[in-house]
Amino acid sequence: MRVLFVINPETTTLLPMVPMAWALRTAGHDVRVASQPGFAKEINQAGLTAVPVGRDMDMYRLVEVAMDVHDDIGHGLHRPFDVVDDPAKATWDRMLPGYAEAVAEEHRRENFPIIADLVDFAVHWEPDLVIWEPSTYAGGIAAKACGAASARQLISIDMFGVTRDHFLRLKAQRPPEERADPLAEWLGGYARKYGGEYTEDMAVGHFTIDQLPPSLRREADLHNVPLRYVPYNGVAVVPDWLWQEPERPRVALTLGWTAGERFATYTVDVQTALDALADLDVEVVATIAEAAQKELRVPDNARIVPFVPLHALAPTCSVVINHAGAGTLITTAGYGIPQLTLPWDIDEPELSRLHSAQGAGLTIRGDLASEEEIRTQVRRLLDEPSFAQRARDLRDEIHAMPTPNQLVPQLEELTAKYRTASR
Repeated sequence: MRVLFVINPETTTLLPMVPMAWALRTAGHDVRVASQPGFAKEINQAGLTAVPVGRDMDMYRLVEVAMDVHDDIGHGLHRPFDVVDDPAKATWDRMLPGYAEAVAEEHRRENFPIIADLVDFAVHWEPDLVIWEPSTYAGGIAAKACGAASARQLISIDMFGVTRDHFLRLKAQRPPEERADPLAEWLGGYARKYGGEYTEDMAVGHFTIDQLPPSLRREADLHNVPLRYVPYNGVAVVPDWLWQEPERPRVALTLGWTAGERFATYTVDVQTALDALADLDVEVVATIAEAAQKELRVPDNARIVPFVPLHALAPTCSVVINHAGAGTLITTAGYGIPQLTLPWDIDEPELSRLHSAQGAGLTIRGDLASEEEIRTQVRRLLDEPSFAQRARDLRDEIHAMPTPNQLVPQLEELTAKYRTASR
């Protein structure tokens, strides 16, 4: 069959989807990855065939716009998606304008540059299955236009699906004349343009591929298909110092590729974190972007590097301190390592809360993490056996999920079920 992946041009969005694309390709299926033209090189570096569509747009400029619009940026999800963090916020008067803002300020701007070209390609190539990252609604539009089965592949908590559940529940309680739906109205306009009508699969897919283990999920009332997260860090080299077993417990400090490379700064104060670990009998490995290394005082027990593949570093560690980015957290969890998470924004606080509730780690809000707190929590993770045991339990939970190769037959069955019969 033909499988089309659709993603926004962001490395942290691409990397979690690569193993599934490889699995489909090695099973004999034809796989293409569509994104903005300037992202084609990164897709090619992952060994995949790129389809440049539309025009390039600076996605980080959109982030800046969102920060100007929302006064709650920096403390988790903003409305309407903050119902994932706090279901009490799920009221019609709050969610309806929140959805309208999200469609107008985020979804339209992120997706508009590629929709027309993407649909043209999909109608021409006729994929059987379109797999799209949840914010890339252009994938759902293209699947509707060409009659393909439509699947979302999650890279973190399903904030879009859970929010949609709340919204549809509230919408059903309103009088018929008051059932506005900004997302359905926006996507429905494209459905009609291409000869169809809006159906809910345009918003949430026919099914959802979920890479989080059960204890870290926030599931919507949808057809969920579990998939084991397989770490892929892109082009990477394992340094020779990592070949040797550490002489002391190793503590990694990694705060995210995007913050360091794009903004040359982190929410967490790096110097504070290094100072917190300086007097512990540990070996510290901190992956800090070169631009953010300037003027750092590096303790004697610390090694500062711009990058090292996490799937090579994490298994050698006793504790990993991180920002609770989904890829970082799940990669580390897959090796059974306790974590101290220092979240700040978007999905990080909720993912950190779920991880801590599972017992595999501890958490401090990133912008409030003091030297004393970091030191105290790391000592607990090193000294209290329960954290290591719960981290191993979480690892086992992850390893019980089907690998990308094992999932391929199920995707074949679901594609046959959901693609239009006329194709």
